[in-house]
Amino acid sequence: MKINKTNAARLLDKAKITYELIPYEVDENDLSAVHVAASLGENIEQVFKTLVLHGDKSGYFVCVIPGEHEVDLKLAAKASGNKKCDLIPMKELLPLTGYIRGGCSPIGMKKHFPTYIHETCRKFPYIYVSAGTKGLQIKIAPDDLIRESGAGTCRLFED
Repeated sequence: MKINKTNAARLLDKAKITYELIPYEVDENDLSAVHVAASLGENIEQVFKTLVLHGDKSGYFVCVIPGEHEVDLKLAAKASGNKKCDLIPMKELLPLTGYIRGGCSPIGMKKHFPTYIHETCRKFPYIYVSAGTKGLQIKIAPDDLIRESGAGTCRLFED
């Protein structure tokens, strides 16, 4: 099966970063990272979801966290230099990032936003993030993702 390269994959190619594109079966009724992990037969702690938030001081920023967790808005605000923040409304996702729900990648958004990845990513030799479309994940070494997305690592939820 031929896999079409996404913008995120082309950017990784350009940066000469090693990664794999891994397809999975999409369930339109369940776009959760938990479903993605189950489809891939992978540990949910290694399947990360990309969230876009808006802070009261910094504006938009991105948090990348393991799939079964919820971002702690207080920790996200603190990490990004805000007093408070909220997830953006779903209708803003596509115009802001160029990505849709269930296919939002931390790589290759329309504009670069400050990005924060949950610190547990470094416990694994590789993690998964969306390749920028539903049904396709990028398997990548955490340090390569951090470097390419210009991200910092920090705690984004309480264990």
